[in-house]
Amino acid sequence: MTTPPSRTSLLPGPWHRVIDALCAQFPRVTRDTWRDRMERGRVLDEGDCPLPVDAPFRVGMVVQYFREVPDEVAIPFTEQVLHVDEHLVIADKPHFLPVTPAGAFVRETLLARLIERLGNPDLVPLHRIDRATAGLVMFSSRPDSRSAYQALFRERRIDKVYEAWAPALPGATFPLVRRSRVIRGEPFFLMREAEGAPNSETRIEAVERGSRWWRYELHPVTGRKHQLRVHMAALGAPLMNDTFYPELTDAGGGWNDRPLQLLAKRLRFVDPLSGEPREFVSGLDLSGPPEEPLSSRCAPP
Repeated sequence: MTTPPSRTSLLPGPWHRVIDALCAQFPRVTRDTWRDRMERGRVLDEGDCPLPVDAPFRVGMVVQYFREVPDEVAIPFTEQVLHVDEHLVIADKPHFLPVTPAGAFVRETLLARLIERLGNPDLVPLHRIDRATAGLVMFSSRPDSRSAYQALFRERRIDKVYEAWAPALPGATFPLVRRSRVIRGEPFFLMREAEGAPNSETRIEAVERGSRWWRYELHPVTGRKHQLRVHMAALGAPLMNDTFYPELTDAGGGWNDRPLQLLAKRLRFVDPLSGEPREFVSGLDLSGPPEEPLSSRCAPP
C-alpha cells in the first residue's frame, strides 16, 4: 500500500540544490535520509517525475515526497466507514488516529487505511479534524468531482456540528458566538488568539448541564486549526481532557483512557452534483464526565 505523497513549496534561500532546501526546511530529517529517498525515487517534482540528488533548486518549486517512518507503532482503534458512493466516502474516525500522515504516523492514518480498505488511491480528505478529535471525516473519491465538494467548505455551504464536554459557563447567554483572530502560536503545533480583525467564528450552544461539566454543541463557521479548542479555552471552559489548551501539558504522542471530549457529530449540506440535501451522523458518543451523572437537558431559549 502506498499513501499519496506530501507536497511542499521550497522556501527562498541560498540553496543550489533541492536537497539543500529540503534539509533547511525539514531540519529533523537528515541529509542522508533525503539522499536515500531521492535515490529510491521517493522525492518528485510537481509533474510526478523523480528528482535526482543533484536536482537544481528553484524558488517556489513544488516538491512531492513520500514520508517514511521506521517501526511505526500500530494504533489500536478502528474507524468505521459510514457511506461510500461514486463521489464521496464518509468515515467515523476514532480518537488518536490522524487523518493524514504526520509526525510518527504514515500507514497508521485514516487516509492510508481507507485507501487500502477501499482500493482507491484517489481518495483525498475534503477537510481535517485533529488526531485527538473523533468523528466524521468526508473524502472525495474522484478527481473530476472533487472541486465541487471542496467548494462546500471554501464557501461555507456545509453545516458542521461538534459535541464537546467542558466546564460550566453559568454566566453566559446562549447561543454564544465567539469571534477572534486565531494565529500560529508556540510551539509550532499550537494556535492562539491575537489582536486584530477576527478570522474565526464559532457558535456555541449548551445542551446539557451538570454541576461542574456541561455538554455543548459547537458550530464552527470557519475552519481554523484548533479553532474550537482555542475558543472554548478563551471563554474559560477548556475542553475536558485537552492537554494543549489553555496550557500545554502533553505533546499528545500516544493514547490513554482520557480522550479529548470533542466529537465531529454531524455534517449537513446540499449535494453540489445532485442538488439533494444530505446529512451524516457519527455513530460515536463521548464518554463525558465520570464523576457526576448526566443532568437535565437545557431548555430551549
